[in-house]
Amino acid sequence: RPTLTEFTMKTAAILAITATSAAAFTFSPSASRAAPALAATKADLQEEAAALNPLVKFWDPLGLVDTGLWGFDEERTIGWLKQSEIKHGRVAMAAFVGYCVQSNFVFPWPLTTGGVSMPGTDLSPPEQWDALPFASKVQIIAFIGFLEWYSELSADEGGNSGQLHYTKGGKPGAFPTFDAVPHKVPFNLYDPFNFTKNKTEEQKKRGLIAETNNGRLAMLGIFGFLCEQTIPGSVPLLDGVVKPYTGEVMAPFSADIVL
Repeated sequence: RPTLTEFTMKTAAILAITATSAAAFTFSPSASRAAPALAATKADLQEEAAALNPLVKFWDPLGLVDTGLWGFDEERTIGWLKQSEIKHGRVAMAAFVGYCVQSNFVFPWPLTTGGVSMPGTDLSPPEQWDALPFASKVQIIAFIGFLEWYSELSADEGGNSGQLHYTKGGKPGAFPTFDAVPHKVPFNLYDPFNFTKNKTEEQKKRGLIAETNNGRLAMLGIFGFLCEQTIPGSVPLLDGVVKPYTGEVMAPFSADIVL
């Protein structure tokens, strides 16, 4: 396994290559104009919360809406919080489905050009991650980092390209199209087949409520798996369902470096 110094040098080299190519992904004047402001207030959150869960309704025990994160006013704070929940819910849904699938199925072809096999289903998903080559892990995390960076790109207020940022009245959960990428990209990340193109605003609103609730459930689900794996008995319903794991779920390179 590489030492910490070797690991740092490899990671720095990869980040440097990524940074030099980032300038190519800038919004062009031909991109679509920014959408009109859609800022939400606390009253809007309270109304939405009643639709999400009629029993609990609006619940903010830490008072996050009123904290004024990073000096934001209420509307910008709400935009950031809504974006955060939608994004985490989507990641959790992908993680939950991925956990279930890769616990029972792996691709039959080699993982690398050198013929390294895919980690098998005899390993739990965290163990499968640990078994990946270091380069594979870096590629996956770098791609996710690119998507995160690209999602934050937006035109300045009053600009002619990009999408309005979610802390400036933009739509939380919206992901920019790839129209401004220098080379042709056949599909966008969000709604690649344009299923929502002809939906009414009411249908989209109901869809967002369903997505938010599914995301909340998925966050509980994936952490339920991980808690039972790392703390056996902590989730009685999963006793004997998931395999114990002694690694570090929050340290993605713990199996690759020696401190």
